Amino acid sequence: MSRTVYVNGEYLPEAEAKVSVFDRGFLFADGVYEVTSVLGGKLLDFEGHAKRLERSLAELDMPSPISMEDLLEVHRELVRRNDLDEGMIYLQITRGAAGDRDFVFPDPEVTPPTIVLFTQSKTLADVPAAKTGIKVISIDDIRWGRRDIKTVQLLYPSMGKMMAKAAGADDAWMVEDGEVTEGTSNNAYIVKDGKIITRHLGSEILHGITRAAVLRFAREAQMVVEERAFTIEEAKEADEAFVTSASSFVMPVVSVDGVSLGDGMPGPVAARLREIYLDESRKAAV
Repeated sequence: MSRTVYVNGEYLPEAEAKVSVFDRGFLFADGVYEVTSVLGGKLLDFEGHAKRLERSLAELDMPSPISMEDLLEVHRELVRRNDLDEGMIYLQITRGAAGDRDFVFPDPEVTPPTIVLFTQSKTLADVPAAKTGIKVISIDDIRWGRRDIKTVQLLYPSMGKMMAKAAGADDAWMVEDGEVTEGTSNNAYIVKDGKIITRHLGSEILHGITRAAVLRFAREAQMVVEERAFTIEEAKEADEAFVTSASSFVMPVVSVDGVSLGDGMPGPVAARLREIYLDESRKAAV
């Protein structure tokens, strides 16, 4: 069955959805995006994603083509039209199509932004990896310096996932100046002596919406959280580890660069946080 997608104010069959070849998202990766998960036909953490979207747009001096209130209704309408019970909604806003290729930003009064949304049906909550854990490798972080802006410049993270696949792993953690920044599409954590350690916020990492929720839930559960950088060597010596993202929630990590963590199975902290996150997020879903 063909999906209904949203392009510049219209709901269209996916086969009829088109964007100009001159769109700056295509030519320059001049755009931002968000991914909002859906469970039981409801949106998880929508407000957080909307606020981060506004921040990303502001950091790139890019106008928004839609109000956040209307954006919520578009999300809900796509869920309804596509009968989406579990999965994700992908949103992308670019600086638009000026009719030619030019490094200089077009006048936003003349060239409006492009906005696209589409759904992806996918099992998120009951996945085998949550019970077995994933394996990660470390790679050099050679991305640009503003990783706090959620841009569509995702070539290197994509290459990182392929490096992990070639090494027989599931994902990669990126390392800069000897310290872990984040995963290719997630925030990274280790647990040592019951303490949750994850990199502090800054321009080096994405300010994860799921990260913020999980750390809040951890503190509410009286878990100790330390926001600081950690090394790959620390990770190899950790009792357990995990990653968080909008689509994986809390995902246990059981191996780093071939070194098994703990007993090689998901640890209790990650398991408990995944349970709490799913329970609390379902309650607050819109």
